[in-house]
Amino acid sequence: MNVCFTLNNAPTELDVGPGERLVDVLRARGYMGTKYGCGTGECGACVVLLDGEPVNSCLVLAPRVEGKEVITIEGVGSPLQPHILQEEFSKAGAVQCGYCTPGMILSSLALLARNPNPTREDVLRALDGNLCRCTGYVKVVDAILSAAARMRERKES
Repeated sequence: MNVCFTLNNAPTELDVGPGERLVDVLRARGYMGTKYGCGTGECGACVVLLDGEPVNSCLVLAPRVEGKEVITIEGVGSPLQPHILQEEFSKAGAVQCGYCTPGMILSSLALLARNPNPTREDVLRALDGNLCRCTGYVKVVDAILSAAARMRERKES
């Protein structure tokens, strides 16, 4: 079946099976930043934004994105112009193996879109579904709070 949606700000039409998961469809088409982790929605490695909200793409059937907007990590910044969150994760040392990083950045983007001035507790709540076994969360939370401050400064300028 054909599914029409917006993928990283580009109109997209894909032929997908009725039982195909979004994570598998994305990865098969080269969007390798969407990681496959647990397959049960527990780890957050496969988080994408679906109409601006973080979702575990391992739990979303691909036909369900019909008419919707999907943002993967490939749609956030670029190697030459990284997003502020990506810069702050790097500066804070919040990236070690990097497997969980795309999901954390996308969850953080959704948080900052609805709450540009989050508290440490707000950030921890937003990351509740994102597991990391390498960095712990102190540097991650610091990076998100720093990015939030920079994003607010940019809007105020």
